[in-house]
This record gives sequence, C-alpha cells and structure tokens, in this order.
Amino acid sequence: MQGKFLASLVSPLLLLLSAGPIAAQTPTKTPDAATAPLREVRIDGEKHLSESQVAALTGLTPGSEVGRSDLQAAADKLSKTGLFDKVTYNFETRTGVIVTYHVEESPRIPAYFDNIPWFADSELADAIRKKLPFFDGTLPQAGGAVEQAADAIKELIASHGLQVTVQHQVTGNPLADGTVQMFKVEGPDLHIAKLEFSDSSLLASKAVQQHLAEIVGKPYSRMTIDLFLTEAIRPIYLSKGCLHPKLGPPEILLTGKPGPNLPAEVPVFVPIAPGPIYHFKGVHWTGNATVSEFTLNRDFGLKPGDVADGMQVEAGWNRVREEFGHHGYLDAKIDPVPSFDESAHAVSYSVSVHEGPQYRFGKMVLTGLSPAAEKKLQAAWPIPEGEIFDKTKYEAVLTKLQLHQEQIFGELPLHYESVGHWLQTNAGTGTVDVLLDFK
Repeated sequence: MQGKFLASLVSPLLLLLSAGPIAAQTPTKTPDAATAPLREVRIDGEKHLSESQVAALTGLTPGSEVGRSDLQAAADKLSKTGLFDKVTYNFETRTGVIVTYHVEESPRIPAYFDNIPWFADSELADAIRKKLPFFDGTLPQAGGAVEQAADAIKELIASHGLQVTVQHQVTGNPLADGTVQMFKVEGPDLHIAKLEFSDSSLLASKAVQQHLAEIVGKPYSRMTIDLFLTEAIRPIYLSKGCLHPKLGPPEILLTGKPGPNLPAEVPVFVPIAPGPIYHFKGVHWTGNATVSEFTLNRDFGLKPGDVADGMQVEAGWNRVREEFGHHGYLDAKIDPVPSFDESAHAVSYSVSVHEGPQYRFGKMVLTGLSPAAEKKLQAAWPIPEGEIFDKTKYEAVLTKLQLHQEQIFGELPLHYESVGHWLQTNAGTGTVDVLLDFK
C-alpha cells in the first residue's frame, strides 16, 4: 500500500520530465494534462534584458500548477515578442518544476519617431515603457514588442483627442549607419512652417537656402529634417574642420497642450554646436607592401598642420583606394582609425591596409554592339591580356563610352543610351573579366 501511494504522488512529475532542450513550437491539440507546482523560472543567454525581465515575459508565476503545455506556451510567448531569435527550454521536477529557458536575443535597432510633433521623444518613450518596462530606446525589427510599442504611441495620442493610425517600418538611419524602427502617424495634415538654426550664419549660405526651399512647406517629417541636416548642413561644418558637430535634435515650437485643434503648420528650431576646429597631424600606414608611404601621403592630400577638412579627408581615402586599384588590387581595403588630441584640437589617423590579391586582365565580354563597333572598342582597349589590371584606365574607358563615344567609335553610327558594366574577378586565377552591356 505504501509503495502504491508514493507512486501516485510522483507519477505526475515523471510525466513532465524532459530529456533535453525543447524548441518553441505550436502547442499540440492534446496537451499533457499532468501538472506540478512551478518552483522557479530561470533564464540563460540573455544580454540586454535581465533574467527577471525575460521571466516576466513568459507569464509563468512561481507557485502555480503547470504542465508541459504551459511551459511550451511560455516559450511561444517569448518567441512572438520578436526579442529572441531562438528559444528552447528544459526542466527538472525533483521538488517542483524548475524550468530554464535558453534564449538568443534578436538584434535591436533604435526606435525613431517621424511625424509625431506633439510629444517629445522622452514622452513617447515613457508611454512605451508602460507596456514594455525594459524599453531602452531600441526594439527588434518585428514581433509583438514592436506592435505593443505602436499601440502605446496610439493610446498616448488618443488620450489627447487625436485620432490617428500608427504605422511602423524598418528604414535607413538618417543620422548614422544601420537601420531604425520608424513610427509614423497617418491622419493629421502637418507641414513644416519654417526651419531655424541657432547658428544664424547658415542662413547666408546659398546652398542651405536652396535646400531649405525644398523642405519648408512640405509635409512634416523628422526623417526629412534629419536627412537635410546630415546631407546639407553637416558637410559645411566638416569642411571647416569641425569634425564633431552636434546638429539637433530638432525642436518643435508648438505651444499649448496637444489636442485636435493645434495648428497644422509646424515651426522647427535646430540647435547646433559646431565644436572645435581640428588640425591634421598625420597618418601612420601599415600593411602597404606595394604602394609606398610617400605615395599614399601624396594621394591623401592633407599635410600636417592643415585644417582637418572632413570632406577632404574622405576624398583622400577614396584617392588611396584608387591608387591600389591602379596597381590591380581591386579588393584592397583600408581601415582608418582617428585619434583625437583634444587639448591641441588635432587629429591623426592609423590606417591598416589589406591589399588582397593582385588581378590581371582576362577577357572582355561585350553585348549589344555590332561586330564593327566591337572591333573599334577592342582596338581602343588600353590593357593587354595578362597585364596588371589598371582600374584607372578601365574607368577612363567607361567615361568615354558614356560621354565621348566618338573618341572610341569615331564616325561609326551607334544607338545606345546606357552602358552596363561589371568586373568579374577570379581570386583563384588572379584574373578579372570586363563585362559591358550596351542598351
């Protein structure tokens, strides 16, 4: 009798026992009915989130009765948030159920609020945190967490009498590399009334005025304004040697509480802090076995003591890349790392060069030309087969084909509007073929 009694107590726990990790999946239609008290929820593999935050997302409560289907449903909840690329779990049932969820977090990208001028970013973030307490300004690319963030924004706006539709999409970051999770609303007809800067000298620039005319009066969009700052305003400061200008964020000059009767014209003010002007100290090169340091410094252009014109710096790196292409190193990579001397307002660069294989010319494949035109082009081609492939000469031919075709074909009648061009490299043979398609 005593043995049977003990078996009846233990059997529900044995029914739960798992041999190893179980991936999140759709629950079966006939879940195991055996249950046992949940003693602890453990999390393994979390990085941005804490163990308690992930455990809360499972919806499991220690002390409650759980079965296999409950543990699987919790794994499914984690997966559906979009916060995790992978979720598996295993559990033990010696003194109650102890379940461990093994997670791999998904990449996170910044949340970006496009055309919601009635609220500061901090107010929108606070609204999202009411639904997602772990929100730190970033979200996954998709999933339940993103949908909850959109719902939080919509509820905040609706609480002030504004009825809108909130949409979200992953798009390019206007301020840096990578992407953002952009939230935008549909409904209100908002336009940019004016765009003012704390640096009044910008208004004297004809280029700035020309770009301003392209966005003032247009639909209000934070993305449009930030792209304008990045593409039209930032280069002005970089060219002056202000390598760390702080542009914005844009401030919306609306008065009064958000409500349905606010004006549709949105005035925008952009605070700007140019930062110090830096001077160039020099470049230290490593990895350049083929091209001398003297040649690379010449190509780079700036000399020690010059104002560190950020636009010229970028142009200098491009000229260095072209130099390696001139010697057949088509896969050459350069990795410049700046070092700032803040006390002297100076900058130097350490550049690692990875030359890669040197390519020689293989063959040219032409499509869209008559046999007579092919002969003309073959005769004008400047790189013999088997010779080091000079990318500079190749690009010179492309320029002639697109702008001065008579320099190659003479008086031969031709009718093409564009030239598709590709370089097909073969690192194994060290050759590169040129493919030209005339349309």
